[in-house]
Amino acid sequence: MTGEQFCQSCAMPLTEESHFGTNADGTKNEEYCIYCYKDGAFTSEMTMEEMIEICIPHTLQAGVYSDENTARAAMREYFPKLKRWQKR
Repeated sequence: MTGEQFCQSCAMPLTEESHFGTNADGTKNEEYCIYCYKDGAFTSEMTMEEMIEICIPHTLQAGVYSDENTARAAMREYFPKLKRWQKR
């Protein structure tokens, strides 16, 4: 384990201060990224499957996975471990 933090909604690496979402009081939220969580709430309601489909193009562009099917399979295995999706 690298100790790297990941968004507990979309699994984006939280490597810079600007990546962190915000709580209702404006403070940094250390569990979620700015794209998923702002002002103390999720930026959109969606299912885990919908989140995976949104994330696939970003991971392919970043070179994380070699193709769409590999990305989808890996995320379907990993996302249920993220805090947001454990509640559902």
